[in-house]
Amino acid sequence: MALKTPLLDRIVTPDNLRALEPGQLRQVADELRAEIIDAASQTGGHFGAGLGVVELTVALHYVFDTPADRVIWDVSHQAYPHKILTGRRDRIRSIRQKGGLYGFTKRSESEYDPFGAAHSSTSISAALGMAVARDMKDGDNSVIAVIGDGAMSAGMAFEAMNNAGSLNSRLLVVLNDNAMSIAPAVGALSHYLARVVDENPLLSLADIESRLEAAFPADFADAEARAKAYAGARSKGTLFEDLGFTYVGPVDGHNVDQLVTVLGRIRDSDKQGPVLLHIITEKGHGHPFSAPNAEKYHSVAKFDPDTLVQAKSSPKAPSYTNVFAQGLIEEAEHDPSIVAITAAMPSGTGLDIFGKRFPERTYDVGIAEQHAVTFAAGLATEGLRPVVAIYSTFLQRAYDQVVHDVAIQRLPVRFAMDRAGLVGQDGATHAGSYDLAYLCCLPDFVVMAPADEAELKHMLVTSLAIDDRPSALRYPRGEGVGVPLPDRGEVLPIGKGRILREGNRIALLSLGTRLHECLRAADELGHYGLRPTVADARFAKPLDTALIRRLAMEHEVLVTIEDGAAGGFSAHLLQHMAGAGLLDKGLKVRTMTLPDFFVGHGTPEQQYAEAGLTWSDVVTTVLGALGQPQLVREVGAN
Repeated sequence: MALKTPLLDRIVTPDNLRALEPGQLRQVADELRAEIIDAASQTGGHFGAGLGVVELTVALHYVFDTPADRVIWDVSHQAYPHKILTGRRDRIRSIRQKGGLYGFTKRSESEYDPFGAAHSSTSISAALGMAVARDMKDGDNSVIAVIGDGAMSAGMAFEAMNNAGSLNSRLLVVLNDNAMSIAPAVGALSHYLARVVDENPLLSLADIESRLEAAFPADFADAEARAKAYAGARSKGTLFEDLGFTYVGPVDGHNVDQLVTVLGRIRDSDKQGPVLLHIITEKGHGHPFSAPNAEKYHSVAKFDPDTLVQAKSSPKAPSYTNVFAQGLIEEAEHDPSIVAITAAMPSGTGLDIFGKRFPERTYDVGIAEQHAVTFAAGLATEGLRPVVAIYSTFLQRAYDQVVHDVAIQRLPVRFAMDRAGLVGQDGATHAGSYDLAYLCCLPDFVVMAPADEAELKHMLVTSLAIDDRPSALRYPRGEGVGVPLPDRGEVLPIGKGRILREGNRIALLSLGTRLHECLRAADELGHYGLRPTVADARFAKPLDTALIRRLAMEHEVLVTIEDGAAGGFSAHLLQHMAGAGLLDKGLKVRTMTLPDFFVGHGTPEQQYAEAGLTWSDVVTTVLGALGQPQLVREVGAN
C-alpha cells in the first residue's frame, strides 16, 4: 500500500489549507493530531484541550476566511492546533518557553489571534463586540466564538448571550461540549447539556441537512414547510432558543466532513442574529496514553514518545498547595464549621484532597468566582467559617464582591490565594501580581504572606481564628523551601513581624517567600563587610508599626521586597513612615516590587531575574543605596 503524501507540510497558513480538496481534510486532521502529540512530548503543556478540537480547528479555517473572519478561542488552552495552522508550526516546540510562543492566543503574536484569552468565558462578549463593530462599519465578515461547556458555567458567558440574543448581529457561538473544563464540569448547566445529548443523539449527515434546511432555508424553499420543520427542530435546544439563539446540534465534533457541511451552511446563510452550534468532543481525543486521567492530561509534562513516560522531578519539599490542603483538613477535623469553596479548580487549589475527606463541606461552584465570594459571604453571615481557595489572578474577577459583599460588611471570609507572585510558563495572564495592591487598600482586611510552608500552616490557622473581619493569605506555586512542618499551626499575633537576623546599618524587610533571597543576599553582603538585619513582615496589613519604627531608627538603609506590583505592601509602609516622620532624618528607603511591565512567560527563576527580585538584585540595591557604584558593578559582573 502506497504511503500518503504528507499534507501538513504544505500548510503554512489557512490559505494553503483552503486550497485542498474536502476529502483531504481527514488526513490533515490526523497529521495535525500527530504533530501536537510530538510537540507535547518535547515541551509539555495544554495537551488534552488541543487534541479535542483538531477537527473543529481544521473545519473552521477551511470554511472561514481567517483572519478576515474572526475566530475567538475561549481560554485558548485549545489553541495549539490553531497556532500550527496559522504560520507558527516552526515555533510550536518553543511554546511556553522563555522567548517562545505564548501558551494562549495573543494579539501581538499573530493576526490570526483577534483576541487574547487566558481567563475563561470572555469569548462571546468579545465576539459580540466585534460583530457589532462590523455592522457599524458595514462589513460582512464572520465572527465565531469557540467556548467550552465548562466556560459556559460562568456568569459572563450568559451576560453576553443575553445581550447577543437581544441584538440582530450575525454571530456564531460554537459550544464545545466535552463535560470538562480543567476539572469535570459541575452545576445545572452541565446536567442540562448531558440531558440534551441523551435525548438527542448525534445528528447524522441527513439529519444535519434537514435541520439546516429548516434553520437556514434557501430562498426557494416552501415557507410553510420551513416553519413546520423549524418548529420541530426548535425544541432540541430550548434554553439557547429562548435566549434568542438559533440552535444547531448536537453534532459529532470529530467528524470533520460534517463540521465543514454545518459551518458552510451557517456561513452562507442570510439569517441574521446569533447561532449556537453544539458539538460533542472528547478532551484529549487520540491521545497516546492507554489509561489517561482526564483532569491530569489537561496539561502534561514532557514525555518520551516511545515509552510515554512523563518527565518527573523529585520534589525536595511539599508544595504550598498541598501544605494548605493538609492544614485545612487538620483544622476541619477539630472545627465542623469550616467550609471550603473553589471555582472549578479543585486540584489546582488542593481542595480535591479536602473534598475527599469532607465532601459535604466542599463546594465547587464552577467557573464563577463572583458567585463563590458572595456564596461564602452568605455562609459567613450564618456563623460558618468559609475558606475561598482561588488563584490570585482569578480572584481579580470577583473584586466587586470582595469589596461590596465581604469587606464593607466586615464578614469573616477567608481567602486562600494560590499562585501568588510569578507563576512560570502560563505568563502574565496567570501571575498573581496585584492581590497585595487590591486587598491592602480595603479597610479592616488582614493580609498575610508566608515566607515558607511552615509559616503557611500558622497563617492558615490564624485566618481561621479571625472571626470579626475578612482575611487573606497569599502563597506561591510550587514547592516549599524544605523547612520542618509543625504538627499543627499556631495562631500568630495579628500584625506582628519577626526578625531573623540582627545586624546594623542595613535592614532588609521581606514580605512572603522572597525572604530566602534576602537571607542569601545578607550572606553575600557579608563578603563586603556588611551585616544586614533581616526581617519578615508576615503581614502586609495591618503593618507592624513597632518593627518598622525600630528598623527605621536603627539603620541607614531600609530595603523592602515583595513579589507583588507597586501599590501593595511597600506603598502602605511608605505612607505610614511618612506620616510618622520616619523619613525625616535621612533614612534611605528602597522598595523592590514587580516591575511596571508584564513579565513574560518562562521559568519562575527566569521571571524573577527579569523582574529584578533575586538575591543579587537585593545586593545591588543595597550597595547602590550606600553609594558604592564600584561594588555594584562587581556584583553585576558576577
